[in-house]
Amino acid sequence: MGMVMLGLAPGAPAAGDAAAGKELYTALCARCHGESGRGDGPAGALLETKPRDFTDCARMQGISDQELVAVIREGGPARHLSKDMPPWGKALQDQEIADLMAYIRSFCAH
Repeated sequence: MGMVMLGLAPGAPAAGDAAAGKELYTALCARCHGESGRGDGPAGALLETKPRDFTDCARMQGISDQELVAVIREGGPARHLSKDMPPWGKALQDQEIADLMAYIRSFCAH
């Protein structure tokens, strides 16, 4: 039997692995967004726009998974956000983006 994808539109986020996402986050995101996700990374302090605080759970709940994936994939300017948020779509596979999103969501999963 083949796998059936139910309810996922093209480009919809896949299920992510937060543990794998943590490695990507540490390598790519922590320098601006901070190890604890508070937007307080050392490079982030130098930016004109403060990086998003992933521990602001009320704000993060208002951001859909699709929007979060789009910002990771396309970068800030493509989504009318900070020019300092780079697009990772050419560097990361869809599964890696899903893993990264799962880890980012874990900051508010307690």
